[in-house]
Amino acid sequence: MTARTVAVPLPHGAYGVVVGAGLLAQAGDRIRTACPAARYAIIADQTVADLYAARLAVQLDATIHTFPAGEAQKTRTTWTQLTDALLASGLGRDGALVALGGGVPGDVAGFVAATYLRGIPYVQVPTTLLAMVDSSVGGKTGVDAAQGKNLVGAFHQPRLVLADVHTIATLPPAHRRAGLVEALKHGAIADAGYFDRLVAARDGLLAADPEALIEAVVRSVAIKAEVVTADATERGRRAVLNAGHTVGHALETASDYTLAHGDAIAIGLVVEARIGEQLGVTARGTADRLRDAFQRCGLPISPPTIDRYRFREALAADKKNRGGEIRLTLLASIGAVDQTNTETWTTPVPENLVVETAQAS
Repeated sequence: MTARTVAVPLPHGAYGVVVGAGLLAQAGDRIRTACPAARYAIIADQTVADLYAARLAVQLDATIHTFPAGEAQKTRTTWTQLTDALLASGLGRDGALVALGGGVPGDVAGFVAATYLRGIPYVQVPTTLLAMVDSSVGGKTGVDAAQGKNLVGAFHQPRLVLADVHTIATLPPAHRRAGLVEALKHGAIADAGYFDRLVAARDGLLAADPEALIEAVVRSVAIKAEVVTADATERGRRAVLNAGHTVGHALETASDYTLAHGDAIAIGLVVEARIGEQLGVTARGTADRLRDAFQRCGLPISPPTIDRYRFREALAADKKNRGGEIRLTLLASIGAVDQTNTETWTTPVPENLVVETAQAS
């Protein structure tokens, strides 16, 4: 299968997202062309490093820097340890980083690249469906804090994103479903036909069929690239990519990250659609259509028992909030977001309505 490239035409740092099967075998040549450097360092969690880092390091003559896998490691402590290791290795400003792995290594390594020696270039090599369709594209980097996800970070665009869908075959089913949730979100906010195609193709996608995966990754990246290009630093329209994430991230935080990210976002999308329907913003039946799609994909659609205080605290810390108001990006229907406010692309929602709807869903 021929690799396909989606352009992210940012005015101050355009790059390509290359999607294909078996790309890791020639990753070194592509990385050197898009991101030339005197030295390379690979950052990965230990699980991904054991699978892929050695073969990539040989191609780039790179050092490998690892940390334990899991969302719990996405912290300032990990950032400090990696930064110190790079300094000890002597990596200079003529060096470059390679973020290898899923969303956590991608976000952490990107944040290291954004801050190391005041910023050095880097490449994203996502190995999960979630990272391929979402976190590797757009330049958001950062770490979590006790108050919530992604509260410390920076915008730092990669020079290249290299997505080899063969790596998805090594993922457990829950991780494949998490990526499918983000792809379905892209359909929900921008392309109803794509949403329906994903549901129809769910068996192939969850079985890691390369052709089905390439089609999904290319379409999702194209949707995200169009939004990111219009709003690179999240001043307005980029908020549409956070549909379902205000409630989803708060659920993750309140569960101490025992609730998987994909499960949390699926629940968040359903809850936020129900809120939109109650407010008269979202077309009736939208929440049920989301709920049915997620159920057919083997995903939960109701939140677990949550700590109300932790949930409220996490809602209050969401980055979209303004003036102490909880603000949600609400759907108008499947395939379109509400455009009542095209300055912030969000709607103020009473906190009690969010909490009560989450508990009742």
